[in-house]
Amino acid sequence: MVEQVDSGTTAPVRAGAVRRAGHRVARWARWGDAAGDARGGSPWTRGRVLAAPAVLTAGLLAFHRTVPNSVGHVGSLLEAFLPWLGVVVVVLLALALLRRSALALVALLLPVAAWTYLFGGLFLPGAEPGPRGLVVVQHNVSDVNADPAGTARALAGAEPDLIALEELVPTALPVYEKTLAPDYPYHAVRGTVGLWSRHPLTDARPLDIKPQGIAEGWNRGLRTTIRTPHGEIAAYVAHLPSVRIRASGLASSWRDESAGLLGEAIAAEKRDRVILLGDLNGTVDDRGLAPLTSRMNVAERGFAFSFPAGFPLARIDQVMARSATVGDIRTLPATGSDHLPVAARVAWG
Repeated sequence: MVEQVDSGTTAPVRAGAVRRAGHRVARWARWGDAAGDARGGSPWTRGRVLAAPAVLTAGLLAFHRTVPNSVGHVGSLLEAFLPWLGVVVVVLLALALLRRSALALVALLLPVAAWTYLFGGLFLPGAEPGPRGLVVVQHNVSDVNADPAGTARALAGAEPDLIALEELVPTALPVYEKTLAPDYPYHAVRGTVGLWSRHPLTDARPLDIKPQGIAEGWNRGLRTTIRTPHGEIAAYVAHLPSVRIRASGLASSWRDESAGLLGEAIAAEKRDRVILLGDLNGTVDDRGLAPLTSRMNVAERGFAFSFPAGFPLARIDQVMARSATVGDIRTLPATGSDHLPVAARVAWG
């Protein structure tokens, strides 16, 4: 026997079944949001595992100075890469959205606020440069740079008033002198550091910033006077000892000692206007450079990560000034060095 099916009644039956299934799905979704799922509860209770590192990140940003430096210089190591905690915040934000955790999102407001307070101002537009200022370039040119002439031409192409160089070796020094001479007739070199200038330089002398334990012949400091149209400026060029990241932490004792010696020299400087250019092997947030950052102004705008050149993680090439402001700081294109050059404008009122 063949069963007759009334197509006119089948459609309403199927539509009603679809509606009932939709109602069940909606009720299940509402129950999942209100009562929570088996894995994490409601949006205000799940995500506690994400909220905890968010609060910890905020604490590290806001109170990084309280992280002890007595064992492995952990505090300095944290401060060397402090801006990169922003990446942690972004990752936690993505996970919080994926988890649909309101608790984690609210907790993330803390590190966002702390990071913005510390580094947000670096993104703001800088003030218009005044007439009384110098454009400066700082670059560790590397003692194994295979193209010193090309490096010199690249730095001069930025048309700065001053060019400070570190890791000058005897074989490359004549190349830098010859290449920079047409635009920078004045220069002073002491040891492995040097300064080239459009303005006359006087009173150039080596600066003793050698820590105890380093062999004689180590000369990485220079002090000179720049005679600019707006008055004389004491200029310091320095290359502080390198630091190393080891299993025991950050090895920075020599760097810290050398920074202290440099800070004492600048504190004793009789001229009011001072500019410091150099590879300081530390960021401005690193407490190891406190003898300098406590006495001098640092760049107000820009990150300008300069090392390593292939994938810059930190700015260890610095421009600082006393009785002056350091405006936007930026990196220049890569040269034959493992550092990127940085350029900034230093302005006096």
